[in-house]
Amino acid sequence: MAASSDVDVSSSLDQEEDPLTELTDQELYNLVQETIHANEVLRNETSMFEKFLKRVDPKDLGMQSSAPTTVQPTIETPHRGLKKRSRSRGPSLDRHLKLSAEQKCDIAQRELEELRDEIQKLGDESEKILDNYKAIMEEGEIRTAEIKKTSYEFERDIVKGAINQRTNKVIAERVTRYFEDKLRSRDTLIEKLRLKNSTLKVQKRKLHMQLKQKEEMGEVLHEVDFNQLKIENQQYLEKIDEKNQDLLRLKLMTGNVQQILNTYKKKLHTLTMESDRLKTEILQRNELLYKIDAENHLVDKDKSTSEKLNAKLKQQLTDYKVPDVMDYVGERAKLYELNKVVKMWQRKVEIAEMALQTNKKTWHKLLVSAQDDMNQWLAQ
Repeated sequence: MAASSDVDVSSSLDQEEDPLTELTDQELYNLVQETIHANEVLRNETSMFEKFLKRVDPKDLGMQSSAPTTVQPTIETPHRGLKKRSRSRGPSLDRHLKLSAEQKCDIAQRELEELRDEIQKLGDESEKILDNYKAIMEEGEIRTAEIKKTSYEFERDIVKGAINQRTNKVIAERVTRYFEDKLRSRDTLIEKLRLKNSTLKVQKRKLHMQLKQKEEMGEVLHEVDFNQLKIENQQYLEKIDEKNQDLLRLKLMTGNVQQILNTYKKKLHTLTMESDRLKTEILQRNELLYKIDAENHLVDKDKSTSEKLNAKLKQQLTDYKVPDVMDYVGERAKLYELNKVVKMWQRKVEIAEMALQTNKKTWHKLLVSAQDDMNQWLAQ
């Protein structure tokens, strides 16, 4: 019976041709690429489903009847005819063994929620680590500040302030007193912190008692209430962000308006200075105009006077008559004779002045001799 089936298969293979031989190289390349892409998609779906199965038990999801699996059944036969038959049965088997679209969406949704939870957990852990680092940094800063303060006080009180002026050495009593004061202040601080710690413990105990009482009375908040508070808190945070954005926008607008106002103030100051300068210049121009008007009035008076004089001179020039030539010659001869007479008289005057000088000298000598004679007569 097996032999007859082999004969049938071989005969059918001889009659039928392989469909891949009819495809071109480009079509074969496209078919290979599509197959690789489909395999990649199936690989991603398989890995996601494996992760889903590791987290969730299929019995809890009610999937016992379907029993999905991504493993494709393969029938190993050495003959091509049997492979061809198994390929013909493949779609029905795949249809029964593959996941439906709803199941894939459900798995993807749950994986997405798991990723969100993991991201939230990682965020919380990161925030805790950051808070621890911030606390360590704050503690280091506080310790550094305390060390700097202690070093400064030690240098001020001991290194510089506790030196003996005579021996230039540090006084041991002051050093001992300094350390005793520091230890005493440290003990006081420890006692204060212990009291504060005990007070906080008492408050914590009271809060635990109040929380237990509320739980017993049913007044404690449930998860739904916390979710509601988270939602309200998120809404308020969004409103605060909006208000902060509005505040930033208003601050930017205020800054722009302030810049514009400063610009206009500078322009106003410049224009005010220009206005003052123009007012001063206008006053100067008005004074100059007043002076020009006064000078113009004087010039008008001088002009009228000059015009009158000019008219008079024109009238005189019009009325003037030129004498005859003979009259001119006669007048010139008279002038010449008069000049000769003047020169003669000037010469006579000079001679008379010389005679006068001579007579004055003679008279003076006579007076001197008469005075001498009088003095001699009086002396006798």
